[in-house]
Amino acid sequence: MGYKILIVEDDQFISDMVSESLTKEGFEVTAAFNGEEALDILNTQKFEVILLDLMLPKIDGMECLRMIRSKSMVPVLIMSAKDEDVDKALGLGLGADDYISKPFSMLEVIARIKATIRRERHYKSSLSSKEEKIIKIGDLSVDLHGFSVKKFNEKINLTAKEFNILKLFISNPSQVYTKSQLYKSVWEDEYHGDENVINVHIRRLREKIEDDPSHPMYIKTLWGIGYKLGDF
Repeated sequence: MGYKILIVEDDQFISDMVSESLTKEGFEVTAAFNGEEALDILNTQKFEVILLDLMLPKIDGMECLRMIRSKSMVPVLIMSAKDEDVDKALGLGLGADDYISKPFSMLEVIARIKATIRRERHYKSSLSSKEEKIIKIGDLSVDLHGFSVKKFNEKINLTAKEFNILKLFISNPSQVYTKSQLYKSVWEDEYHGDENVINVHIRRLREKIEDDPSHPMYIKTLWGIGYKLGDF
Protein backbone atom coordinates (compact mmCIF):
# COMPACT_ATOMS: atom_id res chain seq x y z
CA MET A 1 0.00 0.00 0.00
CA GLY A 2 1.28 3.49 -0.86
CA TYR A 3 1.93 6.29 1.59
CA LYS A 4 -1.19 8.18 2.62
CA ILE A 5 -1.37 11.87 1.71
CA LEU A 6 -4.03 14.37 2.83
CA ILE A 7 -4.59 17.35 0.54
CA VAL A 8 -6.38 20.30 2.15
CA GLU A 9 -7.19 22.70 -0.69
CA ASP A 10 -10.45 24.55 -1.41
CA ASP A 11 -9.73 25.03 -5.12
CA GLN A 12 -11.32 21.99 -6.80
CA PHE A 13 -9.10 22.23 -9.89
CA ILE A 14 -5.85 22.33 -7.90
CA SER A 15 -7.03 19.57 -5.58
CA ASP A 16 -7.99 17.29 -8.48
CA MET A 17 -4.74 17.99 -10.34
CA VAL A 18 -2.57 17.21 -7.31
CA SER A 19 -4.65 14.16 -6.35
CA GLU A 20 -4.43 12.68 -9.84
CA SER A 21 -0.68 13.18 -10.09
CA LEU A 22 0.02 11.74 -6.65
CA THR A 23 -2.24 8.77 -7.27
CA LYS A 24 -0.29 7.99 -10.44
CA GLU A 25 2.88 8.04 -8.29
CA GLY A 26 1.39 5.33 -6.08
CA PHE A 27 0.27 7.49 -3.16
CA GLU A 28 -3.06 6.93 -1.43
CA VAL A 29 -4.73 10.35 -1.54
CA THR A 30 -7.56 11.85 0.49
CA ALA A 31 -8.90 15.34 -0.22
CA ALA A 32 -10.49 17.90 2.13
CA PHE A 33 -11.82 21.24 0.92
CA ASN A 34 -11.87 23.24 4.15
CA GLY A 35 -10.15 23.21 7.53
CA GLU A 36 -13.12 21.76 9.39
CA GLU A 37 -13.37 18.80 7.03
CA ALA A 38 -9.61 18.21 7.29
CA LEU A 39 -9.69 18.08 11.08
CA ASP A 40 -12.65 15.69 11.01
CA ILE A 41 -10.71 13.37 8.69
CA LEU A 42 -7.62 13.56 10.90
CA ASN A 43 -9.67 12.43 13.88
CA THR A 44 -10.17 9.04 12.24
CA GLN A 45 -7.24 8.56 9.86
CA LYS A 46 -3.45 8.80 9.92
CA PHE A 47 -1.31 10.19 7.10
CA GLU A 48 2.38 10.31 6.19
CA VAL A 49 2.17 13.87 4.82
CA ILE A 50 -0.38 16.69 4.79
CA LEU A 51 -0.46 19.29 1.98
CA LEU A 52 -2.15 22.33 3.52
CA ASP A 53 -3.39 25.45 1.76
CA LEU A 54 -3.48 28.48 4.07
CA MET A 55 -6.48 30.27 2.54
CA LEU A 56 -9.26 27.90 3.61
CA PRO A 57 -12.95 28.41 4.44
CA LYS A 58 -14.54 27.59 7.83
CA ILE A 59 -11.21 27.05 9.64
CA ASP A 60 -8.24 28.77 7.98
CA GLY A 61 -4.91 27.08 7.34
CA MET A 62 -3.10 28.73 10.25
CA GLU A 63 -5.64 27.58 12.80
CA CYS A 64 -5.87 24.19 11.15
CA LEU A 65 -2.08 23.79 11.44
CA ARG A 66 -2.18 24.89 15.07
CA MET A 67 -4.83 22.27 15.86
CA ILE A 68 -2.98 19.55 13.94
CA ARG A 69 0.20 20.28 15.91
CA SER A 70 -1.67 20.07 19.23
CA LYS A 71 -2.23 16.38 18.51
CA SER A 72 0.34 15.19 15.96
CA MET A 73 3.81 15.78 14.50
CA VAL A 74 2.81 14.52 11.04
CA PRO A 75 4.84 16.40 8.39
CA VAL A 76 2.90 19.38 6.98
CA LEU A 77 3.81 21.07 3.70
CA ILE A 78 2.27 24.51 3.29
CA MET A 79 0.89 25.54 -0.12
CA SER A 80 0.59 29.30 -0.55
CA ALA A 81 1.02 32.13 -3.03
CA LYS A 82 1.77 34.65 -0.26
CA ASP A 83 5.27 34.76 1.21
CA GLU A 84 4.05 36.65 4.28
CA ASP A 85 1.67 33.80 5.11
CA VAL A 86 4.45 31.29 4.63
CA ASP A 87 6.64 33.38 6.93
CA LYS A 88 3.96 33.24 9.62
CA ALA A 89 3.36 29.52 9.25
CA LEU A 90 7.06 28.73 9.51
CA GLY A 91 7.96 31.44 11.96
CA LEU A 92 5.26 31.43 14.61
CA GLY A 93 6.33 28.09 15.97
CA LEU A 94 3.30 26.37 14.44
CA GLY A 95 5.47 23.57 13.14
CA ALA A 96 5.17 23.58 9.35
CA ASP A 97 7.93 21.45 7.84
CA ASP A 98 8.26 23.01 4.42
CA TYR A 99 6.32 24.99 1.86
CA ILE A 100 5.50 24.97 -1.81
CA SER A 101 4.93 28.30 -3.55
CA LYS A 102 1.96 28.69 -5.85
CA PRO A 103 1.97 28.32 -8.77
CA PHE A 104 3.95 25.08 -8.56
CA SER A 105 4.92 22.20 -10.80
CA MET A 106 3.81 18.70 -9.90
CA LEU A 107 7.40 17.52 -10.29
CA GLU A 108 8.34 19.83 -7.42
CA VAL A 109 5.38 18.72 -5.29
CA ILE A 110 6.20 15.05 -5.76
CA ALA A 111 9.91 15.64 -5.06
CA ARG A 112 9.11 17.57 -1.85
CA ILE A 113 6.73 14.88 -0.62
CA LYS A 114 9.23 12.09 -1.27
CA ALA A 115 11.99 14.07 0.44
CA THR A 116 9.71 14.70 3.44
CA ILE A 117 8.85 11.01 3.77
CA ARG A 118 12.54 10.10 3.45
CA ARG A 119 13.47 12.57 6.21
CA GLU A 120 10.68 11.33 8.47
CA ARG A 121 11.82 7.72 8.11
CA HIS A 122 15.40 8.75 8.87
CA TYR A 123 14.20 10.76 11.89
CA LYS A 124 12.27 7.81 13.32
CA SER A 125 15.23 5.53 12.68
CA SER A 126 17.46 7.93 14.60
CA LEU A 127 15.02 7.99 17.49
CA SER A 128 15.31 4.22 17.81
CA SER A 129 19.02 4.51 18.51
CA LYS A 130 19.80 3.94 22.18
CA GLU A 131 23.18 5.61 22.01
CA GLU A 132 23.15 8.83 24.02
CA LYS A 133 25.22 11.70 22.78
CA ILE A 134 25.01 15.05 24.54
CA ILE A 135 27.08 17.98 23.32
CA LYS A 136 27.60 21.05 25.47
CA ILE A 137 28.40 24.32 23.76
CA GLY A 138 28.29 27.64 25.54
CA ASP A 139 25.18 27.61 27.71
CA LEU A 140 23.48 24.97 25.57
CA SER A 141 23.22 21.25 26.20
CA VAL A 142 22.13 19.38 23.06
CA ASP A 143 21.00 15.75 23.19
CA LEU A 144 21.57 14.63 19.59
CA HIS A 145 19.64 11.40 19.95
CA GLY A 146 17.01 12.57 22.41
CA PHE A 147 16.27 15.55 20.11
CA SER A 148 16.21 18.00 23.00
CA VAL A 149 18.00 21.23 23.86
CA LYS A 150 18.47 22.90 27.24
CA LYS A 151 19.84 26.31 28.14
CA PHE A 152 20.79 26.91 31.76
CA ASN A 153 19.09 23.53 32.35
CA GLU A 154 15.79 24.89 31.00
CA LYS A 155 14.31 23.02 28.04
CA ILE A 156 14.01 24.94 24.76
CA ASN A 157 11.20 23.85 22.47
CA LEU A 158 12.54 23.60 18.92
CA THR A 159 10.73 22.40 15.83
CA ALA A 160 12.24 19.42 14.00
CA LYS A 161 13.80 21.68 11.37
CA GLU A 162 15.24 24.08 13.95
CA PHE A 163 16.78 21.19 15.85
CA ASN A 164 18.27 19.66 12.70
CA ILE A 165 19.83 23.00 11.73
CA LEU A 166 21.42 23.31 15.16
CA LYS A 167 22.51 19.68 15.10
CA LEU A 168 24.17 20.18 11.70
CA PHE A 169 26.25 23.10 12.96
CA ILE A 170 27.34 21.59 16.26
CA SER A 171 28.19 18.27 14.58
CA ASN A 172 30.40 20.13 12.09
CA PRO A 173 31.75 23.04 14.15
CA SER A 174 34.40 24.26 11.73
CA GLN A 175 32.36 24.04 8.53
CA VAL A 176 30.81 27.01 6.74
CA TYR A 177 27.50 26.24 5.04
CA THR A 178 26.10 28.14 2.09
CA LYS A 179 22.31 28.39 1.96
CA SER A 180 22.34 25.77 -0.77
CA GLN A 181 24.41 23.36 1.34
CA LEU A 182 22.28 24.05 4.42
CA TYR A 183 19.08 23.35 2.52
CA LYS A 184 20.43 20.15 0.98
CA SER A 185 21.66 18.91 4.37
CA VAL A 186 18.56 19.69 6.45
CA TRP A 187 15.76 19.44 3.91
CA GLU A 188 17.54 16.71 1.91
CA ASP A 189 16.33 18.26 -1.31
CA GLU A 190 17.68 20.38 -4.14
CA TYR A 191 17.90 24.11 -3.38
CA HIS A 192 15.93 26.24 -5.84
CA GLY A 193 17.18 29.63 -4.65
CA ASP A 194 14.22 30.54 -2.44
CA GLU A 195 15.86 31.96 0.67
CA ASN A 196 12.67 32.64 2.63
CA VAL A 197 12.32 29.23 4.26
CA ILE A 198 15.98 29.22 5.39
CA ASN A 199 15.90 32.81 6.66
CA VAL A 200 12.77 32.18 8.72
CA HIS A 201 14.13 29.02 10.35
CA ILE A 202 17.51 30.62 11.16
CA ARG A 203 15.77 33.67 12.64
CA ARG A 204 13.41 31.60 14.78
CA LEU A 205 16.25 29.35 15.97
CA ARG A 206 18.29 32.39 17.00
CA GLU A 207 15.32 33.86 18.87
CA LYS A 208 15.17 30.68 20.94
CA ILE A 209 18.84 29.98 21.67
CA GLU A 210 20.64 33.33 21.52
CA ASP A 211 20.90 35.84 24.38
CA ASP A 212 20.72 38.60 21.78
CA PRO A 213 19.38 37.34 18.41
CA SER A 214 20.52 40.54 16.67
CA HIS A 215 24.11 39.73 17.72
CA PRO A 216 24.16 35.92 17.54
CA MET A 217 26.91 33.90 19.17
CA TYR A 218 25.85 30.37 18.20
CA ILE A 219 24.82 30.71 14.55
CA LYS A 220 27.09 33.22 12.84
CA THR A 221 26.36 34.84 9.48
CA LEU A 222 29.24 35.16 7.03
CA TRP A 223 27.89 37.82 4.70
CA GLY A 224 27.80 36.77 1.08
CA ILE A 225 28.86 33.25 2.00
CA GLY A 226 26.54 31.52 4.48
CA TYR A 227 26.52 30.42 8.13
CA LYS A 228 28.80 28.71 10.63
CA LEU A 229 28.90 27.81 14.29
CA GLY A 230 30.30 30.49 16.56
CA ASP A 231 33.66 30.05 18.25
CA PHE A 232 33.47 28.62 21.77
